[in-house]
Amino acid sequence: MKRSEINQLIRGSIEFFNQMNFKLPPWAFWKPADWKGKYESCQEIVDNMHGWDLTDFGSGEFQKQGLILFTIRNGNPLKDKKIYAEKIMIVEELQETPMHFHWSKMEDIINRGGGNLVIDLYKSDSEEKFSPDDFEVKIDGISRTVNAGGSVTLTPGESICLVQGLYHRFYGEQGKGKVLVGEVSAVNDDSSDNRFYEPVGRFPEIIEDEEPIHLLASDYKNYI
Repeated sequence: MKRSEINQLIRGSIEFFNQMNFKLPPWAFWKPADWKGKYESCQEIVDNMHGWDLTDFGSGEFQKQGLILFTIRNGNPLKDKKIYAEKIMIVEELQETPMHFHWSKMEDIINRGGGNLVIDLYKSDSEEKFSPDDFEVKIDGISRTVNAGGSVTLTPGESICLVQGLYHRFYGEQGKGKVLVGEVSAVNDDSSDNRFYEPVGRFPEIIEDEEPIHLLASDYKNYI
């Protein structure tokens, strides 16, 4: 992806967060130069990959298959006592985050506002393939049986609990507008805890056609 595209997506995300009255921490708006010399004081942010994150999952078509998010907090079992994480995401209509599960992380996905979020679900079997079995999920603490490959639609304010090994993909429902999506989970580790059903890329290669307006979490190592 071009840095100019990423910059524009971040600008649009800030506008949507403001529209939805969702406030980011002040350092979300630091310029690259503001990070210089701050590793010691900002070590938790840098080491635990807080901040702006964006991926097209290697598709080259961000609007069809992609996700922009901001990690607000995240623990690191090797370095601190924090055992939880929180993200805020923006999901466009029909913009897919591909089918995947987590071996370690358990999470709640929350529709914080805007349109409706559709989540397609499969239980995994012992070989990490799609199981044909029905299964149970909890929507805001209320149990619901879902058929293999079935979908759950979350309207604003609703949430679903996704346990380890439960395949899920999500996208905004067509005609309902973009969705502000929250995630509250155990510690997040994108380097080793994502099992995508079909192999995808996680962090995009960036063509530096202009300077970043704000750093991605994957940029920290090059700037700080």
